[in-house]
Amino acid sequence: MPFALLMHDPLAGSLMLLALLWLSAKVGGELALRLRLPAVTGELAVGLVLAGLHKAWPGFPEVAASPGMELLGGLGVVVLMFAVGLESTVPQMLKVGMASLRVAVIGVVLPMTAGLAGAWLLLPKGTPFVLDLFIGACLCATSIGISAQVLREQGAGDSVAGRIIVGAAVVDDVLGLLVLVAVSGWVAAASGSGGAGPALTRTLLLALGFLAAAFTLGRWGTPHLFRLANRFRSEQLLLPLGLGFAFLLAWLGNLAGLASIVGAYAAGLILEPAHIEDLERREQHTLEELVRPLVTVLSPLFFVLMGAKVDPIALFQPATLGFAAVLALLGVAGKYLAGYGAGRGQQVPVVGWGMVPRGEVGLIFVAAGAQLQWQGAPLLTPAIQAGIIGALLLTTVAGPIGLGWALGRAKRG
Repeated sequence: MPFALLMHDPLAGSLMLLALLWLSAKVGGELALRLRLPAVTGELAVGLVLAGLHKAWPGFPEVAASPGMELLGGLGVVVLMFAVGLESTVPQMLKVGMASLRVAVIGVVLPMTAGLAGAWLLLPKGTPFVLDLFIGACLCATSIGISAQVLREQGAGDSVAGRIIVGAAVVDDVLGLLVLVAVSGWVAAASGSGGAGPALTRTLLLALGFLAAAFTLGRWGTPHLFRLANRFRSEQLLLPLGLGFAFLLAWLGNLAGLASIVGAYAAGLILEPAHIEDLERREQHTLEELVRPLVTVLSPLFFVLMGAKVDPIALFQPATLGFAAVLALLGVAGKYLAGYGAGRGQQVPVVGWGMVPRGEVGLIFVAAGAQLQWQGAPLLTPAIQAGIIGALLLTTVAGPIGLGWALGRAKRG
């Protein structure tokens, strides 16, 4: 009887998937390191291999379709961004505020213009201009989770260039949302349905309000909250309270229309060492030390799953792959040139490459575009959608490779 129960354990399938993902992530990361590439590059690549194995052998598990793995991967990137936020403070971010703003603005305008021009040249004549504009908008996104992991691997998370990258990515998220509001509103107006524009405008206003409240009211209220928590008699309070605070702001950020990782990063940023020093002294560990093992365990799941979400059959069609390669090249060039907004010197290539990955933020843009209608038909055809996703994947792989090279060069310099 116990053996029969074990055979039908509903948890067994999830345990098998977890084992597969963790072992694959470590093998991919090790191969990447041996090739002198960042470990996250191997994790993304091994995810694509797992997707290909499922297509070639239907009996192989489809890891990207598992809600449990999706949940753990999402937790991984949220905890990663919380840890990145803990490495900096609001005053430190304000010191690089203007540089981050310049990088973010250039990093939106140049890739969007390049993507629009590339789509106009590559797509058939008669393609609606709004489709070209939307493809350009997809290239203006930036995913900070991937660059943050490479910065942590190289010990550069709290460097000036690292803070510029993270700050610019947060501004980029807001500017990208503004672009999505404008393009979606245009499509809705031209299609005769005025419902999408006002809704997205409200979302933008909510997002701006959330960021303003997080960095003012949140920073003011956090010391009082953790001072009150220090009166608790329970043991091991610091990690649960810190994670609870991060998840709460991640949820509020998502309600406001931003990616959850922006809220988690804001939580780490406003949670300054002085706010929790009593709890850290009491538990004889810093919050960063307690969060680090969670990042090590959970964040690789996110990167493997991101690679596994790509359809290799649709991606590797010659026409689609060529379209994706050109868009990726334009997207890389536009973001790299944004690095010059940070100033001069060796931090230019570091910041430029750090802004290159599109990752899950770009995929959010594609998901929004898949719901848009143009003259009674979907705005994005399956081939164009696969091409955009392919371009996002290529930038997501090229970004950590280039960032690892730039950081190594800066260290040698």
